This record gives sequence, C-alpha cells and structure tokens, in this order.
Amino acid sequence: MTQASIKPNLLVLVGPTAVGKTRLSLQLAADYGAEIISGDSMQVYRGMDIGTAKATSQEQQQVPHHLIDIHNPDHPFSVAEFQERASQLIFDIHDRGKLPFIVGGTGLYVESVCYNYQFSESGSDEAFRNEQAEFAVTYGAEALLERLRQIDPESAERLHANDQRRIIRALEIFHLTGERLSERLKVQKKQSPYELCIVGLTMDRALLYKRIEERIDQMIDEGLIEEVEGLLKQGYGKQYISMQGLGYKEMIDYLQGHLSMEAAVELLKRDTRHFAKRQLSWFRHMKDIQWVDVSELGNFSAHLDQVHAIISDRLKFER
Repeated sequence: MTQASIKPNLLVLVGPTAVGKTRLSLQLAADYGAEIISGDSMQVYRGMDIGTAKATSQEQQQVPHHLIDIHNPDHPFSVAEFQERASQLIFDIHDRGKLPFIVGGTGLYVESVCYNYQFSESGSDEAFRNEQAEFAVTYGAEALLERLRQIDPESAERLHANDQRRIIRALEIFHLTGERLSERLKVQKKQSPYELCIVGLTMDRALLYKRIEERIDQMIDEGLIEEVEGLLKQGYGKQYISMQGLGYKEMIDYLQGHLSMEAAVELLKRDTRHFAKRQLSWFRHMKDIQWVDVSELGNFSAHLDQVHAIISDRLKFER
C-alpha cells in the first residue's frame, strides 16, 4: 500500500477542554488498534505536562502516542509543521496496519490535516512582528487582540488573547496582502485525502464549566505552580509563545508577584471557560463532525456505543 494508491482511514476526536476526550480516546484506540496523534498545539513541548493535560506516562504506555514532547518550549511550533508531521504519521501508521487517530482541541491544526490545507507563503515582516509584540507588552494581550478584531473579527473570535503568535501572524498577513486570515480559510477546498470520520464531544455548558474549574483545582494540587517555576528556572519565560499558554502565563504572573494566588487561579478558570467556548465555536463551523453529547457522565458505555456506531457507518469496519 502506498500513499498514491489508497486513501487511509483517519479517525478524529475533537471537543473542548475537559469534555473527556482522553478517557474515550484510550478506549477507542484499544478497540480499533489505533495509534494516537495529539492534535494539541501545546502538548508538543517537553516539561509542560500538567498545564497541557497530557495523557499520563501510564496512559501513553497503553497506546502509542505521537507529537507529544517533541520540542523544547523555545521552539516556535506552527500549524504548517503540525500538518507536515501529522500527515506523514498518518501514512506511516496506516502502512503498519494500524488506524491513525487524531485526538485534540486545536481546531485549526486538526482541520488543516483533515482537509490538507494549502498554506501559501505570504512572506514576513520582522519589523512589523516586533512592533506588534512590543505593542502587546505595552498595552496588553487584549489590546493586541482588539487590533485584529478591527480588521478580522471572525479570526479574533476564534483566537485566545494569549495566542500572541497566531494573532500577530493574522495581522501580518493582512499587513502584507490586505487579505483576512478568515477569508483564506474559507476558500480552502475542504476535500479530505482520507476516509475521514470526525467525532465531536459536547456537553451541557454549565457542567463543562464546572469540570474545567475542577480540573484547574486538580492541576494546582498536582503541581502546576512547581512545573511553571521549574520552567522559569530553565530560562523559559513569557518571551516564548509556549509560556503564553493557559496555565503558564497566569502562574508566571503569580510567581513574579503580579497577581495573588487566588486571582491567578480565578483568571485561569475564566480564560479557560472562554477558551472552551471558542473551541466549540470553531468545531461547530467544521463540516463532517458527528456530535455525541456526553453530559450524562455515568453513561460512558452508552457514549462509547454511539461512537462505535458512527465509526462503523463512516469507516465501514467493525471492532
């Protein structure tokens, strides 16, 4: 079997943070002989384990996982790199007779692979990038996001204020070409090179927010502050995009005395709720997703049966 002769099956599981993707993905991987490709833009970084909610080492031993711990936090990981690496992994896993299985919540990254987005080169303007970064330092992340909102409200709605690299890139594209990032995405053909099955998990909003807050409390108990402190000691500060991620920026502000512990945790909970809302908004604009409501937490087996039925229908094979 070669890349040119057959379309590989590709299973994808998406959903907002804290909805329960990890538990379900491990069971599905066991049921179908799958290998998991992380579809999360932050789990690529070594030493950033608790704040990115990586599968534990024990869970990673149960099922092969890919695109986890492949870079140090100073590496500027991009959607183009993710697409290239994930696409190659899909064929490698397929050629070994296993099912490629993307699991994650970074919408653009997942979508770029599912539909083989073409990222045309727009060039770069380092002076412009530096100017925007300095603006963010002076006036804050929200002010930078507001700049994007003025020219491309759709992209601004989908991006978190902490996602400085992608905000600046969207501004840079408009600066260089006069073209909005959101318009670029709309003209992608969205035809998949794979036999594609995308399952989306959703949940009652109030319950999801409660689970987010409980997860953050658990992260603190498990050592998130100590994890961030260790990264700072290694020289990974807020100048790196990775350290602008949820959980890291807030704890840096606490450790550097800019926020109280209580204020940092409350800010993290609020921003994570907002992030989950944006994730759901992104996924609801994607085509081909089959949704499963997992609000009834005690019905895992019923939810699993629903997903099995979707996979059987879309990929035409059984466990």
